[in-house]
Amino acid sequence: MSTGLAVTAVLLVALATLSVGAYGWRFSRTTSDFFVASRSVRPALNASAIGGEYLSAASFLGVAGLVLAFGSDMLWYPVGWTAGYLVLLVLVAAPLRRSGAYTLPDFAEARLESRAVRRFSSVLVVAVGWLYLMPQFQGAGLSLGTVAGTPAWTGGLLVGAVVLVNVFFGGMRSITFVQAFQYWLKLTALLLPAMLLLLVWRGDGATSPADPSVVTGGLPGDVWVDPLASTSPHALYTTYSIIVATFLGTMGLPHVVVRFYTNPDGRAARRTTLVVLGLLGLFYVLPPVYGALGRIYAPDLVRAGATDTVVLELPARVVGGIGGELLSALTAAGAFAAFLSTSSGLTIAVAGVISQDVIGRRFRGVQSFQAAAVVAVVVPLFLAVTVESVGVARAVGLAFAVAASTFCPLLVLGIWWRRLTDAGAVAGLVVGGALSGGAVVLTLVDVELTGWPGVLVSQPAAWTVPTAFAVMALVSLLTPSRVPVHVSRTMVRLHTPETVALDRGPQAD
Repeated sequence: MSTGLAVTAVLLVALATLSVGAYGWRFSRTTSDFFVASRSVRPALNASAIGGEYLSAASFLGVAGLVLAFGSDMLWYPVGWTAGYLVLLVLVAAPLRRSGAYTLPDFAEARLESRAVRRFSSVLVVAVGWLYLMPQFQGAGLSLGTVAGTPAWTGGLLVGAVVLVNVFFGGMRSITFVQAFQYWLKLTALLLPAMLLLLVWRGDGATSPADPSVVTGGLPGDVWVDPLASTSPHALYTTYSIIVATFLGTMGLPHVVVRFYTNPDGRAARRTTLVVLGLLGLFYVLPPVYGALGRIYAPDLVRAGATDTVVLELPARVVGGIGGELLSALTAAGAFAAFLSTSSGLTIAVAGVISQDVIGRRFRGVQSFQAAAVVAVVVPLFLAVTVESVGVARAVGLAFAVAASTFCPLLVLGIWWRRLTDAGAVAGLVVGGALSGGAVVLTLVDVELTGWPGVLVSQPAAWTVPTAFAVMALVSLLTPSRVPVHVSRTMVRLHTPETVALDRGPQAD
């Protein structure tokens, strides 16, 4: 791979990101602009922006790496990440927008009329955000190290600096334009090389050797014929746990949820989600192609423990020459767009919570948000440098498991069950957060667990999510006196379409 071409592509992405962000700075004036873009983002633009921030390092690099290492079982990650938006559309999108909240802790406090629930929610938003940001910075370091041989911290520092500049000066308004641009860049960066790689594979397949291990380096099975053969231990449990984490974890991700507060109304939120489903479905067809072809042309990456680099290295290996180097530079540019867009959305979400609940007493308005943005970036950047990487898709999968075990029960029960109490919510958040968080800690410190204990810790959602739901519901039933006083009014607000509320006039509230 040509280092010069790849580095040039990365720098061009960084400059383009700053340029598009600078365009958005002109529209960022008020505190509402910084937090939720004054709730004025239309569905088409918002859907592209959501696609930009949602398609992270795990989507761009990690899915292909997991498919390369484990085969077809890992296809549930892109399926789940897409279908998670369908669950979000059906259960959460419109009511959450009607709540009028800025952040998840705002919603929790308004629904349950409890400062304690808000405090627990704030801690969890920051924890999930940092857990999701860490692999973005690690992936950036891995990518820049792969294409330019730089130290692991360099890529993360570059992403952190660019994100901070855009967030610091433009907030949500600026980031919306940046992320919309980056979705289409990422799609192009995967689509064009994939088309050429498939053409080469088809041509090679016509003259493939009688012994496929000559090409595949001895991976189990005839991967030339079946490049998605599964090699996962306990495949059935792994599949179910991935489904639970990805289907239900999407609604609990702070950078996803905050996007619905930027829509003008609940109807726009639903339309945005429908468009997002189409954009995600289009993108997620592509990463498995790289993983499958990597099993044929780059099986040595599995033995080297470098599966997350397959998207970056495959074009140069398969196509070769200046064409392969150009395609690899394009994938490197797309990878950095993924790191930048997701990191931007997460920084906005985490900074919003830190600004309101931690340092808002010392600073006011935009200054509070800017100070919080620095904290939101510096802490996970430090963790990314000091904690050993566990693979970008695996780390992001753990963030989904934590979100599914905490905010999913809170949102689903809070929106659809009037008997939820603050005591039940706190109990569910604590239990779900402790169980899933314990699994995360064991994974990050690399505790050696084999057999079923290892599988249960590495894929905890299948048992932590039902436990959190059960605890939250049971404790609520045991504390009926703590049902919020104004729950009827709150539920009407969450479930009454804006057009109906307007028709009824000022008395509707």
